[in-house]
Amino acid sequence: MVMKRPFGLELDRSEVRGRTLLRAGNSIDNVGTGPAELHGTRLGPRFMRGRQRIYKRGGGRLGINTGARLFFKFVPGQKRYWKFYRAASFTLWRLDGDGRRIDLARRGPKVSYCLRDLSHSRPGRSRSPRRFVYPACSTDPAKRRVTIGTSVGWSDVYPPGYPEQWIDVTGLRGCFSYQHTADPADGLYESDEDNNSASVTVRLPFRPGRQRCPGAGSTPVGDEETSDPYRY
Repeated sequence: MVMKRPFGLELDRSEVRGRTLLRAGNSIDNVGTGPAELHGTRLGPRFMRGRQRIYKRGGGRLGINTGARLFFKFVPGQKRYWKFYRAASFTLWRLDGDGRRIDLARRGPKVSYCLRDLSHSRPGRSRSPRRFVYPACSTDPAKRRVTIGTSVGWSDVYPPGYPEQWIDVTGLRGCFSYQHTADPADGLYESDEDNNSASVTVRLPFRPGRQRCPGAGSTPVGDEETSDPYRY
């Protein structure tokens, strides 16, 4: 699993009264050799134990207890969904004059994701199914078992305007690294554990465009096409 670079950054001063939020879209992509799949079994009213399923090349599969949990997450304005708990993290890191991270400034509230086949982002990858395998997450509170996942070459994508896609940047000034990390608690075993994070450098107070920070480069931030992050 890899996390795509945060995209579509935009300010939001209406979601939380008196606070300034910096929103960003993200995408959790499966670039491995097999599906990222969790099979959940009920533990209580809001949690399931997640057991990872790893499919063998010659057939058959392994079931591994990784410590993963599925959470019956309420999404404001929508419903509750069975999602992978601690599937991702949003963090904001202060940068020094050389563009190096010096301390953690803020965390975002969102940690739970469905895992689903939403966008066929890398159809050319080996073993990538032509059609989706994993649908939207279940909203059934009575479910005793659920299976969630993302197929090879597919992505679970969330636009900047989706609930909790933000970090509170109220009162902050200077240069920061806005980072998204997939599977920070290692609830899924992966073939490569070193490619789970992606970040973009921002100057606060935020304005779209070039960010005038060490290491920010010339790519504008916040001006991207947000409906399809794979267009750029």
